[in-house]
Parts: sequence; structure tokens; C-alpha cells
Amino acid sequence: MTDSDTNVELITAIADLKEQAALALVEKRLAGGEDPLLIIKDCQEGLRRVGLRYERNEYFLAGLIMGGEIFRQVMELVQPVVERQVSGQASGRILLGTVAGDIHDLGKNIVNMLLSCHNFAVYDLGVNVSPTTFAEQAAQVHPHLIGLSGLLTSSYQAMHETVALLRAQGYHGPIVIGGGQLSEEVCRYVGADDWTTDAVTGVELCQRLVAGRGREK
Repeated sequence: MTDSDTNVELITAIADLKEQAALALVEKRLAGGEDPLLIIKDCQEGLRRVGLRYERNEYFLAGLIMGGEIFRQVMELVQPVVERQVSGQASGRILLGTVAGDIHDLGKNIVNMLLSCHNFAVYDLGVNVSPTTFAEQAAQVHPHLIGLSGLLTSSYQAMHETVALLRAQGYHGPIVIGGGQLSEEVCRYVGADDWTTDAVTGVELCQRLVAGRGREK
């Protein structure tokens, strides 16, 4: 079986909500020494397909919840491996939260875990975080980077207001927005420095931006 076959097999297992099959595949790939970040990417794709099936009314809410639960169990398997592999990475302080009006936190929680594994100090404000709270915490934490998460299209206005307030109150560091439906156009509207639609790429982006600030100083 090729790497491509195993990728498709895991993606399909999660998309079909086959919990035991998905977890067994993850354990097999980890035991074979595969990069855990590649495994996470495949699982994210499977979860994205679950969301599409929900939107097409092929799954009910219970299916959406089950997909999230499978992903949570996958992360429990993957996290210790990531922690063992990562060492000597650039560190920094990151302020993170899901913006006002949005309570989705799966992607944010994955980012939090991966950033922590890469020796970042993560200050997670949770969900439905107001622009004022972001600004107040930024003034206390002095983060090297701020991450705003939002899955709903209605969260874009909250992101815009949050970025505007952070800039008005003197925060000049990078601001990154994250969410499955984002685009360059949304990023420009919000006023953020960059954007990402998946957790693994988002962590790599944060590493580059924080390292870049270190060189500037």
C-alpha cells in the first residue's frame, strides 16, 4: 500500500465516521514513524468532508459532533509524539481566541496544542471573545503575535473590529486570522497581516512571523 493509499484510507475513515478504523490507522502510521503533522492534515481533510456532508444534509448534528470527537481522540494519540519530536524551536508569546459571536474552538484548540508543543507560551482566551478583551489582554501579555479564530462568516466583522481596536491601542505585532472559510479578500477586509485555513499551516506561519520579528529587533 502506498503513502497515497494510506492517506486516502484515513481521510475516508474519518469522513465516514468510522471511529475505530480511523484510530487504528493513526496508531499504525505513528508506529511506522510517519510525520504526525501529515497525519493531522489528513484528519483535518476528513473532518472537512464531514462538515460538507452536514451542509448537504447527509449527516445530522450528531454526525458533526462525532466527527469532532474522533478528531479529539486522534489528537490525544498524536500529541505525545509531536512533543517528543519537537525541540529547540523558536519560542514566543501568542494570544489566541475565537472572536465575538463565534463559539467554534476545534481548530483553535489544535493550533493551541501544536504551538505549545513548539515551545510557544499560548494565552488562550477561549471563545466569543470581545474586541475589548483582546485589547486588554494584549496590553497585559505583550504577545509576539495575536491569532483570531472564526469559522462563521458573521465573525469577519468581529475580526475587523478587533484588529482595528488592537491597532488603535498600540499593538503593532503580527495579527493572523484562522478559519476554514477564509480568503485573501477576507484578510484584507479584516486588516490582518496574514491568514490560514488549517492548523498545521497556521503554526508554521506563526513560527515564521515570530522569528521574523526577532530578526527585526
